[in-house]
Amino acid sequence: MTTLFQHNLQQHLELFSRLSVLDDSVMGAAQAIADCLRAGGKLMICGNGGSAADSQHIAAEFTGRFIKDRKPLAAMALSTDSSALTCIGNDYSFAEIFSRQVAGLGRPGDCLLGISTSGNSANVIRAVEVARGMGMRTIGLLGRDGGKLATLCDCAIVVPAEVTARIQEAHILIGHSICGAVEQSLGLVPQHGEAE
Repeated sequence: MTTLFQHNLQQHLELFSRLSVLDDSVMGAAQAIADCLRAGGKLMICGNGGSAADSQHIAAEFTGRFIKDRKPLAAMALSTDSSALTCIGNDYSFAEIFSRQVAGLGRPGDCLLGISTSGNSANVIRAVEVARGMGMRTIGLLGRDGGKLATLCDCAIVVPAEVTARIQEAHILIGHSICGAVEQSLGLVPQHGEAE
């Protein structure tokens, strides 16, 4: 009898065997972020639930360290300030919790990475709309068919799966790959395959 772990692992392996089709969009997103940071901009990241945790995880890889010790890179998760989230949610609406922060903290040339396993999270959509209106580059880390965000973002990375947990597992691989590629593009670590 197949256990739940074996079932989940089989789904995971089957999905990951198909992710190479995302190479161009993942590397394109990494280049956009590297260009932003090189020009003095910052990366803002948002998402809900597990995607909020992923936002914080990815931001920490940029501001802390990833492949090796290097200077901190400007990145922030918009899900971390409980006072801002509850103020905006109470005084405006939950749909505005990220967009108000983007409007107040973002600048033209910054990047916004919106994470949504469905591609239809209303507050992420609103944040992307505001970011685009401000002249920021927008990247969607999405799942299923990409939802509404697939056509709103400058660069959409759509994980071709239906199960939320499998999409989130792929999102972390992609987030780590983007961070590593940004470090390489900025000359902070050796290129893949190069000696230290």
